[in-house]
Amino acid sequence: MTNSSPQAFSRRRFLRAVAVAAAPFTFLGPVRSLLGQAQNAIDLEPTPAVGDHLEPTREETTGPFFRPNSPLRKNFREAGVQGVPVRVSGFVLDIRGRPMPGALLDFWHANAEGQYDLQGFGCRGHQFSDTGGRYVLETVLPGLYPGRTRHYHVRLQAAHGPILSTQLYFPGEAQNASDSLFRPELLLKIKQTATVLLATFHFVLKAA
Repeated sequence: MTNSSPQAFSRRRFLRAVAVAAAPFTFLGPVRSLLGQAQNAIDLEPTPAVGDHLEPTREETTGPFFRPNSPLRKNFREAGVQGVPVRVSGFVLDIRGRPMPGALLDFWHANAEGQYDLQGFGCRGHQFSDTGGRYVLETVLPGLYPGRTRHYHVRLQAAHGPILSTQLYFPGEAQNASDSLFRPELLLKIKQTATVLLATFHFVLKAA
C-alpha cells in the first residue's frame, strides 16, 4: 500500500520542488506564474533561450512626469483609483537571456482620465525583480491625453548597471500611428480575462 502519511507527502513535495528548482531555466517555458488568486493565474510568454544574444530593450524619453522617491509597492489599485484592472508581468533578463534578480523597476503612468499625479504618488511606485528575475504590477489601464497614445513609463536599473528609461504600449490603439515616440518593439502582449487584462513584457538590460 502506498504510504500516504503526512511525512511521506511532505517528502514527495520537497523532492518535486528540488527537481523543479534544478531544471534549466530555458526548459521551464511556457512559465506558469501563479500571481494573485488561482483564477487569475497566467501563462507567461516563453523566455528566450539562455545563451542567445538578445537586443537590449529600446530606450525612450523619461518624459516630464517622472518623480523620484516613489513608494515601494506592486499594486497601484489603491482606494479611489478607478479604471480597467491590468496586471503587467514578465522577466528582467540580461543580453544572454539569464534572469536578473534584484533589478529596480520604477513604474508611473497617467490614471484612467489621462492625468498624472504631480502632488502625490498615485499610479507610481517601484519594486525589485525576484530571485528568478520576475516582476508583476497590479494597476489600471492608463487614459489618453493630447499628443500621446496609451502607455506606461518604467525606469530600470540592475545592480551597479546603467539606468534604462523606456515606455510600454498597447496593441491596436489608433493613436499609435500618430505618436512620434511609439515603437512596435515596446508593445505589450495582451490577454483578456473576465476580471483583468493580462499584459506581459520581458525587459533586456545590459549588465554592469
